[in-house]
Amino acid sequence: MLVLVLTVVVPSGASADVGTTIEERCVNHQSLTGFTLVDYRRALQEMEASSNQYSECFKLISNAELAAATGAGAGAGPGAAVAAGPGVSAITPTPAESRAVQQAAHSSPAALDLGGHVVLPGVVHVNIASAASKLPASLLAMLAFLLTGGTVATGRSVKSRIARSRQR
Repeated sequence: MLVLVLTVVVPSGASADVGTTIEERCVNHQSLTGFTLVDYRRALQEMEASSNQYSECFKLISNAELAAATGAGAGAGPGAAVAAGPGVSAITPTPAESRAVQQAAHSSPAALDLGGHVVLPGVVHVNIASAASKLPASLLAMLAFLLTGGTVATGRSVKSRIARSRQR
């Protein structure tokens, strides 16, 4: 009787946990292959809001589900999908796309003229005034307070050193 109960309970517990297993594999940048469409759907339904919001796992699991449904990717079959980590999709680029990516990686982009302003790719132009104006007033007040306190402390330290040197 105990064996019968265990055989009924264990498979249902293992299948209920498959969504968590898929999510953990995705978070740890492990392969998402070998699961069924139902497993991928369960994982997507069970994902916590934080995982959906702060990681690419929702997209990667969706891609794995799509690959399993279409039979795309290496080892095509009902559970096949290739998603080994963030940014890896279930779609393999064509040879022409691969060559284009390689050319883009090894070429230096030209400067662009946008409305009379020359933009050099890879160069960040920083305007300190605009950065400071975007800070909250409370943070600016705190910075002013710390700067004033630091100046006063430095002034007192210098004054006491001068007084000590005159006494010698």
